[in-house]
Amino acid sequence: MATVIEAHGLRKAYGTTVAVDGIDLRVDEGRILGLIGPNGAGKTTALNAILGLTPHHGELRVLGRDPWKERDQLMRDVCFVADVAVLPRWMRVSQVLDFVRGVHPRFDRAKAESFLAKTAIKRASRVRELSKGMVMQLHLALLMAIDARLLVLDEPTLGLDILYRKQFYDSLLNDYFDRSRTIVVTTHLVEEVQHVLTDLMFINHGRVVLNCTMEEFESRYSEVTVNPDQLAAARLLKPIHERQVFGRSNLLFDGVDRGKLSALGEVRTPSIADLFVAVMGDEKPETAQGAVR
Repeated sequence: MATVIEAHGLRKAYGTTVAVDGIDLRVDEGRILGLIGPNGAGKTTALNAILGLTPHHGELRVLGRDPWKERDQLMRDVCFVADVAVLPRWMRVSQVLDFVRGVHPRFDRAKAESFLAKTAIKRASRVRELSKGMVMQLHLALLMAIDARLLVLDEPTLGLDILYRKQFYDSLLNDYFDRSRTIVVTTHLVEEVQHVLTDLMFINHGRVVLNCTMEEFESRYSEVTVNPDQLAAARLLKPIHERQVFGRSNLLFDGVDRGKLSALGEVRTPSIADLFVAVMGDEKPETAQGAVR
């Protein structure tokens, strides 16, 4: 299987502020990686390095290329979508299609037109006249029409309501993704991507806190709503996190046999959000590092 992104000791600092601090990363073809972290964790800085938008220290190869030195060639095989508000608001939809056709060699305008035909978007409308949901649909039309090997999404559904967010990820999986494409996505709405991801990475203070496949996530971590009379016994198994929900104790375990846990209460796979809170709750800020998104 081909490696799409490979980094060793990736580092980026702005003066004395370290944004990315020695990240090791490998993403193979056909994977969907969720890069999750709080504000200021270094997610966007890492994406900017991958996209060739900022110089960096350490080793980084994307589709076999140095993204900083070979960005022109790299971007022929890469598609990047950020916040849905990035399209110029003065442009008409037809002009957006013309522009993308002119700058991206892999853009198929007929595919974009076919997708837009399923929406209420008019070609003569300006971007500023579209709702947030319609702008998202326009982004989707552009995305679906680009035959890219790597798709990078940075908070792609920010500000959208739940229906449009669901449509975005459904369309991404059903109409775009196949085993020859690779996707990297950052989002704070982690519950919505849990069913989409194949791989998961938590990043904080510019460092990798957790890196696993979703198969490993589901087999390694367990959450138990513990029966009150079993709480002391559960705590002896050293949970990594404990929280109270409606007066009952929910304990999260790492690597503990589920057969043993089933005697303590109701066992289930935790959500990514619950594991994120458990892991990040133990992360202490370092005064030498500032908050860089």
